[in-house]
Amino acid sequence: MDLRKVRNIGISAHIDSGKTTLSERILFYAGRIHKIEDVRGGGDGATMDHMELEKERGITITSAATSVKWQGVDINLIDTPGHVDFTVEVERSLRVLDGAVLVLCSVGGVQSQSMTVDRQMKRYSVPRLAFINKMDRTGANPDSVVKQVRNKLGADAVAMQLPIGKEDNFKGVVDFITMKAVYNDGANGEIVREEPIPAELQEAAEAGRHHLLESLSMYSDELMELLLSEEEVPQELIHKIIRDATINQGFTPVYMGSAFKNKSVQPLLDAVNRYLPSPLDRQFVALDPTEEGKKIPLTSDPKDPFVGMAFKIVDDEYGQLTYTRVYQGTVAKGEQYYNQRTGKKERFSRIVKMHSDKREEIDKAEAGDIVAIMGIDCASGDTYCSQPNYCTLESMFVAAPVIKMSINPLSRDNADKLGKALQRFRKEDPTFQVATDEETGETCIAGMGELHLEIYVERIRREYGVDVEVGAPKVSYRESGTVPFAYDHKRKKQTGGSGQYGHIVGTISPMTDEDREAAEGKEFLFVDKVTGGKIPKNFIPAIEKGFRNMTDKGPLAGYPVVGIKIELVEGSYHDVDSSDMAFMLTAQECFRENFQRMKPVLLEPIMLTEIECPESFQGPVVGQISSKRGMVVSTDTQNGICKIIAEIPLAETFGYSTDLRSQTQGQGTFTMELCKYSPVPGNIQTDIIADRKRELQPA
Repeated sequence: MDLRKVRNIGISAHIDSGKTTLSERILFYAGRIHKIEDVRGGGDGATMDHMELEKERGITITSAATSVKWQGVDINLIDTPGHVDFTVEVERSLRVLDGAVLVLCSVGGVQSQSMTVDRQMKRYSVPRLAFINKMDRTGANPDSVVKQVRNKLGADAVAMQLPIGKEDNFKGVVDFITMKAVYNDGANGEIVREEPIPAELQEAAEAGRHHLLESLSMYSDELMELLLSEEEVPQELIHKIIRDATINQGFTPVYMGSAFKNKSVQPLLDAVNRYLPSPLDRQFVALDPTEEGKKIPLTSDPKDPFVGMAFKIVDDEYGQLTYTRVYQGTVAKGEQYYNQRTGKKERFSRIVKMHSDKREEIDKAEAGDIVAIMGIDCASGDTYCSQPNYCTLESMFVAAPVIKMSINPLSRDNADKLGKALQRFRKEDPTFQVATDEETGETCIAGMGELHLEIYVERIRREYGVDVEVGAPKVSYRESGTVPFAYDHKRKKQTGGSGQYGHIVGTISPMTDEDREAAEGKEFLFVDKVTGGKIPKNFIPAIEKGFRNMTDKGPLAGYPVVGIKIELVEGSYHDVDSSDMAFMLTAQECFRENFQRMKPVLLEPIMLTEIECPESFQGPVVGQISSKRGMVVSTDTQNGICKIIAEIPLAETFGYSTDLRSQTQGQGTFTMELCKYSPVPGNIQTDIIADRKRELQPA
């Protein structure tokens, strides 16, 4: 397999930007499907939305993989969800992809979820192209969208094309490199026709090309010299500079079209082939399990030892299907490989190439391939290698859930089925968590938002035939201290035989931004400053463990404690009575008795909410945000549509979709994602603590 002719790409965007519609056109033009289906509007539904729920709701819930061939290049494509509640699907897809297409709406521009996807692409250093979709929509403004990509996403975004007409009159595009007008003919836009540029657009096209070349000259001295001496710039040089600058994530080429109207999708596919990286263009490293901090570079050589990452798991009636990216070496059907986390050797009974939910059996896969393995039992993010203890790949980022609710089967007989369903979904989706509430004995599910949990409850009913009863959603509050204090705590217990002695001195304080950096984003930092052997080094981990244990349930209302920095400065020990257990209990006692001195507060999740509604409803919508303790961050009105960005406490958002619909005559839409945790107002905090205490009282 020639890896230079392989592209692993994802299609990501804000909800309703047209990702799935674009994927459908790509499959059609590449000859993978022979009939175009739409996301909404009857028929069989889009190929990549294969779940019943996806077809009914017209949204993508799980990422779907497929592969197509375009102009001799193999493209492995993953269509990801746009809704923030399914953000882990985007996260794990981008973790294993080499490049991406960021789809933007020509009217909506850069929306809240576009910014989240942009952060995810940057987190995994994924080069991307941008595609401004829906150019046929009323109010389409590609220039404004390009500016937003530059200003809001901080990308060096430059238009590669000029639209020919817009809104209802959108006919095609002018390509700034070939300086030709490109149109789509045929019943489904399958015929690409090139013509000279219309006379009235000649000047604008030349200005656009000049701007493109000027922007590219920042990446190439050779191009700069050609421009200064006013010489003709060869097309091949332009392509090479764009490719290099895109792969190094300096440059974002912007294309435009209308997937729904079958216009200008083929030039985007050409750009994927030309500018996005092949597996050979990406540098991948793994961690050495035998030496902390040491990194092992991976090669794309099929003869090297196999290294692959299980990035997504799906359990269905045929067993577990494990989506795997091969980073190094070759994986063969029937061979055995080691799970680096568990050390277990497992047989890969079948290897399949996926096309949405259809499978095509293959005998082997090489570095750069994305395949699915059948017959193995692992967790999302596990690394497989042909040798034990060889290396591990850094796993994907998994956000903490913000909302939880209790779930119980209506019939006792279905308890086992419910258990199986929850176990399966927890394995498939790391952001979906299941726990038993110790105090109430209830089974609780936690996730990223109301829709996230609603979809899983619906899947339990449909796929497992279990009728369930769900409790009201509950917010995952946190506790944190606001003022620092010094502690000096001694534990001295003498009971027959050896006693327990521990003595610790130091400070407990709220974390600063520098502390968070030192803790690598974690919410607990322990700093050992003991000198002169006042406490032997072997007892220090037990002290840290004691403090850490106490952060699981805070003294205020039993919620996790976050944002705490503990410094241990000195103390004393007893030759006989001091032990790991004694020091661990000393730390626990110290925290329990002194945490109130930090003047603790409850923190609540604040959601960044983006609302779109007709301008005439702006007043009531903003009024309601204020009544929900929300704060409007910005409002922007374009073409009669008002876009409001606000920060609203999660506790106030339950049922908001119904409220918004009734206020805007069904025309308002919104998306929300976790923004930060902020202190709860005093009067509300008192009520929450009182409710929590009632909840925790034994019946």
